[in-house]
Amino acid sequence: MDQATILLVEDNPDDVELTLHAFERQNVANDIIVAGDGAEALDYMFGTGNYDGRDPMDTPALILLDLQLPKIGGLDVLRKIREDDRTKRVPVVIMTTSDEEDDIANGYDRGANSYLRKPVDFNEFLNSLKQLEMYWLVLNTPPPKPEPAAA
Repeated sequence: MDQATILLVEDNPDDVELTLHAFERQNVANDIIVAGDGAEALDYMFGTGNYDGRDPMDTPALILLDLQLPKIGGLDVLRKIREDDRTKRVPVVIMTTSDEEDDIANGYDRGANSYLRKPVDFNEFLNSLKQLEMYWLVLNTPPPKPEPAAA
């Protein structure tokens, strides 16, 4: 597992910029890959499309996943990640504006590790990302890397 990489799956350029700025302000040194839609996120995870040849066993340390995504929605991205032995253990935090009970339930039902509603206030957002980074990338013990499938 590549402990240095965060996969940010977000289609809103303003939210991407805000998240990257917040991580920069918190001095988060991790590499951050941005996928602008669900299809790009899956291409990254499985080494297909624009990421053809990328080793899918080299998984990110954390995925920050929006729900409302073009091409493939966030819940479907999560389902596909959890269905594959190579990626099923990767920590996924749903980070969205939705506080709909169905979205929360469906996220956890599909295997989300956490559900974070994006605060509107920048300082609150900054604090949320600081706590998220501290827990998932510093305090949390990551799952073991899955064994490659036998050829």
